[in-house]
Amino acid sequence: MTTSFLVHYPRIVTLAIAVTLASLSIRSTTYAQAHTKGREVVPLTRALKPGDYVWHPEVAPAGPVVILVSLPDQLLYAYRNGVRIGRSTVSTGKPGKRTPTGVFTVLQKKVRHESSIYKGAQMPHMQRLTWTGVAMHAGNLPGYPASAGCVRLPVDFAAKLYSVTSDRNDCHNRRQ
Repeated sequence: MTTSFLVHYPRIVTLAIAVTLASLSIRSTTYAQAHTKGREVVPLTRALKPGDYVWHPEVAPAGPVVILVSLPDQLLYAYRNGVRIGRSTVSTGKPGKRTPTGVFTVLQKKVRHESSIYKGAQMPHMQRLTWTGVAMHAGNLPGYPASAGCVRLPVDFAAKLYSVTSDRNDCHNRRQ
């Protein structure tokens, strides 16, 4: 498949990818059923719908990971060794519960985390950014800021991102 085909017929390619992924998908456990599973799309996709993501860690197989979250665009960008390896839609803090801006370090990681603040809410692939309850984790992505301050990710993308980060990775949350 040539690049020009991908550019001129993105819906066909997207449909082919969706059909292929649907046939390969495995049902999620009840642990994350209320969360947006996510859908990987081709790298040249300009606009992502809630739950869409692009993931290509093979373009930079080693090096430090830096994550940039654009709050106005509700997008996350993952870079390894200065090369973008991923892009995903997110849902950040709603009015009154805004996601803090700044540079944060991943303080703690847990594959299965249950919130002690929000009545046992499930937060798969949690990566803690503050000790006051802000983290990146799998969650529901309605297409707008809806969290209590966390950065919600599609379930599949959260697992992929979790696999390449370590404690001490930087996350930059920006309002611009």
